[in-house]
Amino acid sequence: MAQNTSLYFRIVEGRNLPAKDVSGTSDPYCIVKVDNEVVARTATVWKNLNPFWGEEFTLHLPMGFHSLSFLVMDEDTIGHDDVIGKITLSKEAIGSQAKGLDSWMNLTRVDPDEEVQGEIHLSLELLKDTTKSSLRCQVIEARDLAPRDISGTSDPFGRIIFNNHSAETSIIKKTRFPHWGETLELELDAEELNEEGTVVVEVWDWDMVGKNDFLGKVEIPFASLHKTPVLEGWFRLLPLGNNEADASGKLGALRLKVRLVEDRILPSTYYQPLIELLVESVISPAEVEDSSALTMLEEVTTVESRQDVAMTLVKIYLGQGLVVPFLDYLNTREVNHTTDPNTLFRSNSLASKAMEQFMKAVGMLYLHEVLKPIINRIFDERKYIELDPCKIDLNRTRRISFKSGVSEAEVRDFSVEMLQTYLTSIIESIVSSVDQCPSVMRVAFKQLHKRVEEQFTEPENEDVKYLAISGFFFLRFFAPAILTPKLFQLRDQHADTRTSRTLLLLAKALQSVGNLGLQLGHGKEQWMSPLHPIILSSVASVKDFLDKLIDVDHDIVSSVPQRAVFMPSVTVKEGYLHKHKAEGPQLLSRFAFKKRYFWLTSETLSYAKTSDWQVRSSIPIQRVCAVERVDENAFQQQNVMQVITQDNDGKLNTMYIQCKNVNELNQWLSAIRKVSIYNERMLPSFHPGVHRSGKWTCCLQADRAVSGCSRTHSAVTLGDWSDPLDPDVETQMIYKQLLQGRDKLRKKYLEMEEADPTSSNKETRISPDIHPDGAECNAPPMRPGQSVAARLLVVIEDLEQAHATFQLREIEDATRVILNP
Repeated sequence: MAQNTSLYFRIVEGRNLPAKDVSGTSDPYCIVKVDNEVVARTATVWKNLNPFWGEEFTLHLPMGFHSLSFLVMDEDTIGHDDVIGKITLSKEAIGSQAKGLDSWMNLTRVDPDEEVQGEIHLSLELLKDTTKSSLRCQVIEARDLAPRDISGTSDPFGRIIFNNHSAETSIIKKTRFPHWGETLELELDAEELNEEGTVVVEVWDWDMVGKNDFLGKVEIPFASLHKTPVLEGWFRLLPLGNNEADASGKLGALRLKVRLVEDRILPSTYYQPLIELLVESVISPAEVEDSSALTMLEEVTTVESRQDVAMTLVKIYLGQGLVVPFLDYLNTREVNHTTDPNTLFRSNSLASKAMEQFMKAVGMLYLHEVLKPIINRIFDERKYIELDPCKIDLNRTRRISFKSGVSEAEVRDFSVEMLQTYLTSIIESIVSSVDQCPSVMRVAFKQLHKRVEEQFTEPENEDVKYLAISGFFFLRFFAPAILTPKLFQLRDQHADTRTSRTLLLLAKALQSVGNLGLQLGHGKEQWMSPLHPIILSSVASVKDFLDKLIDVDHDIVSSVPQRAVFMPSVTVKEGYLHKHKAEGPQLLSRFAFKKRYFWLTSETLSYAKTSDWQVRSSIPIQRVCAVERVDENAFQQQNVMQVITQDNDGKLNTMYIQCKNVNELNQWLSAIRKVSIYNERMLPSFHPGVHRSGKWTCCLQADRAVSGCSRTHSAVTLGDWSDPLDPDVETQMIYKQLLQGRDKLRKKYLEMEEADPTSSNKETRISPDIHPDGAECNAPPMRPGQSVAARLLVVIEDLEQAHATFQLREIEDATRVILNP
């Protein structure tokens, strides 16, 4: 049974941070680490002791993790950044909160003895004979140790301690992946064999000057060596455990939201009955108003989980090639239940959320193509724009005219002119994008248009069919992307205050465009009136665009691959990176990386000198067998990754690529891993260093072909719209929602009723429950939807039983290993 672990975290804001700069402020940013590996970095908030970030991340960790850390740093333009403080949460602490953590947490001081990482490979054996007894420890190797030296490496040695006995290994210089292969032996007195002490194996970084640095320890109960002849394996290194919480809050605090979702995934066959019920809901509903597995799922879905459920369902039906019938089913029910067209799709129903998530899943690349040029322009120009008279600040304006100062009227006129320019560019880019819009989106909107037109036939409701589509297209897709470009991956950083205001005004205007100008002049923000003419003049072109958008053949979606969110030829990610020049004489590190433009699709990773260069070099994605980070000391450069490929002869080839920052590095790692996740020849290990001067810089091994010294992370990815479809994981999530609402479904659909024992009119009955003695429970007569409910409840109970069976089997296997090592 596979394990699936997803970690959701949001860094909301900080407060009362200490001043680290001479100006009396700080320039804070956050680094996020999972088991001491950096997975994310927030933007820097300049000159602020109470910063707001509002950045959120999703991390998929199939192998699990031990701890999640948030380090608050102060950015310095000269010298090293200062550490303000940190918060560390154990996996157990996060998992103990079913709904996740959402609170202010005090920052603590960073203790180097607590910043440990890595594992050590040991073999321990208790030797006893008539003359003497001894404890033998083979210190074989270690991996992923913390770098303690300025070179980015360490000089590690091992030490074993028991009672007053100790012994040490030799020191291996300049490596985080030492191979000792040494045997240490401690002679023990007879009375020591009966003690209940602890065997401690420590790893230290040797320093010529000053004291040695602690790298971690392993503690093994001495009693366990009596039970097991030879105890061998990889052991996780632990900190000293002497950290003290800063309860006084002198270092400030962070507001964090963290949630852990951990599932055991059953084999696919167990989920098939639930998939069949979900498919049946949209393929052959007797009547759209009849109860189905989908409607019952909506009944038990909470407001907090509705968005996650909607996204999961979209992925399930994308995988089944039925996303259009799925959306049509939900939208038809929503339209039929709406009497006032002004309230259509205004709630956060499952239909509304499903349409939102569907547009993100299939339309993000389209959105980038339409909006990115104009968003980049707004960020680059960084104009001071304001229409609200109450918010105009003349001190923040740049010179707009040649006069010595500017008036509020000049600021307002300039703002109107710039907003009209930006808004015109946005509208023109959208209405000219019919052919760029994914076919499956166009077909979904065509069906929505049809259902609304059938329901609201009155002449006064002529615009409702347009408003239904534009409400999703403009108000829930394009406008939010303009308001927060980073959340839609249009920008790497959040906008500053000035640019944020410009984006907010444009988002408001685009919402009015999506409403076809029908509510202009009715709100409180009358200062937006200078934009009303351009909004009203765009209504005709918007309607024409929507008419063209739905003018599409329904059968065109059948050509879309069922297990892919995007077409193979579509570029998933692109941009300038620096590629290592492997050929030719050895170059200095800063000259060895050349700027190249990279394109990633689900089929190839290509690069060329520039984005418009005609000749490209390409690597087939099917040849990728690992995508990993590279140690900083390998090239004396940060944010370097390696793409390892295997040719037809089995030879491994490595391409080294440098990214501009840690976020870009993680995004590229994640993107390449996602498109190669189903490759068959993925490597279990890799070298985080490079082979130079006849040896690997990481583990110091001479053989270039020796197996890697660190484990690969092929399935560790950042969660976003491009996540590969995984039907088992998706169906498991739906099962968990149904399991939580099982009692509610039973009560509504299978509630016991008084039966008439004298009645001769026998009705079909169902038996949802079985007593331990095998007796069946009498169930009520079937009511509309009850047969589906009964089947659904049986499926839920079967899956619950399957999980229990597999869990019991895992416990038995673990017990067998302990008893028979």
